[in-house]
Amino acid sequence: MDVRNSSDQDLWRWSASDMAHAVRTRAVSARELTQSCLRRIEAVNPRINALVEVFPEEALQMADAADQAVAKGAALGPLHGVPVAIKVNSDQAGHATTNGIGAFKDAVAREDGPHVANLRHAGAIFVGRSNTPAFSYRWFTTCDLHGRTLNPWDASRTPGGSSGGAAAAAASGMVPIAHGNDIGGSIRQPAYCCGITGLRPTVGRIPSWYGPTDADQPLSVQTMLTQGPLARCVGDLRLALTAMSDFDPRDLLHAPAPLSGAPLARPIRVALLRDVGVAKPAPAVEAALQQAAGWLEDAGYRVEEVQLPLLGEAYRLWYLLAMEEFRQIMPLVEQIGDAGMQKAAAHYYAVAKDWWGERPGLAEYMNGYARRGTLIVKLQQFLQDRPLVLLPVSAEQAFPQDLDIQSVESMRRVMAANWSMMAIPMLGFPALSVPTGVDQGLPVGVQLLGQRFREDTLLDAAEVIEARAGVFTPIDPR
Repeated sequence: MDVRNSSDQDLWRWSASDMAHAVRTRAVSARELTQSCLRRIEAVNPRINALVEVFPEEALQMADAADQAVAKGAALGPLHGVPVAIKVNSDQAGHATTNGIGAFKDAVAREDGPHVANLRHAGAIFVGRSNTPAFSYRWFTTCDLHGRTLNPWDASRTPGGSSGGAAAAAASGMVPIAHGNDIGGSIRQPAYCCGITGLRPTVGRIPSWYGPTDADQPLSVQTMLTQGPLARCVGDLRLALTAMSDFDPRDLLHAPAPLSGAPLARPIRVALLRDVGVAKPAPAVEAALQQAAGWLEDAGYRVEEVQLPLLGEAYRLWYLLAMEEFRQIMPLVEQIGDAGMQKAAAHYYAVAKDWWGERPGLAEYMNGYARRGTLIVKLQQFLQDRPLVLLPVSAEQAFPQDLDIQSVESMRRVMAANWSMMAIPMLGFPALSVPTGVDQGLPVGVQLLGQRFREDTLLDAAEVIEARAGVFTPIDPR
């Protein structure tokens, strides 16, 4: 970055790392950065509807406070002065936690959720709230309350979900970092669809709370859901992870694990996994895997093709454990969910019935959690020798809009293509999505899976891929 050659009009293009450095060194003010991002939002958000609430006055007040802290020589957080967007399914003080549901449009949070509080403490400037489907329940970001978010690469394709608003906002230059969460691919799949990076940390890495503060957390949320960042480059994921990982007593599983671990034995062995017998990768995805494997080999990694059927089993198991818990709120879904979300739910259950029957009982549920523990141990053992797995994010590129609700068969195709979106959360491991290129006008990329609490190894490998592939955003909506 050379601030001498930068104008206020292009500050929004900078990485979060560059922004934070410039604010810290007083080369640029937080107000200037925030104004630049707000102008970018004004210019492009009406075209793709990524941010469903923007609050310039509040953002500029935060920016001015950030500049005053710099002037006073105060201690500064890692994201000091950096504009960030928060997903509407997370509590941000003074703003409605709608989760894409009209009935919750006035559910104004009194305090920040744990992960939002960490971002605020790190000095982030909140400029807007990003869109999500109703109940954050689809890989297509549309809801009756906030409307449809478009993919900035191609409006006819999904930006992903449920953090589709976050991904589209980052990809189009509105913010360098956007917050998301992931229990079924909701960080990794939108990042993939929009050509940016997205990190699903280990469960327990980032403190979290999902849903009303006075409600009990379902077991699947406790064991599978994580908060995490989406960004245009891997370095910004690393920065955001640092900012979001501080302890908060409201989280029941937070582990104060170090952000970096012991060096891995060299050469680092990488397992190349193309499929688990669920969905064969499309040619563009296959090519991305081969290319990424070659880049890692060039950097000294040893890539070996493997079979890992336990992930196929974990994919199907998600649709027992998570979906049977979700069935408890189906009366509420039928009452206040929009038609698209209701149809998606019906299609999920229709496909899952092939594996688990019409209405699985308590014994199946209990046995499912017992089996989950066995699969976690098996994957941990596998990762002892091969600490990284290179695999698809999805077997296809970004789907046509609303493919999940066209029919049960179209949902079956979507679910199968996104098998890893469920398999990895089921077992609680960290994973990362990184772009490798553009094919027929749409982004394509790969996923890295690693050992629990070793996000550093994922970020290191992703930076190797990014160094060879390049960074493809920000882009103007097309």
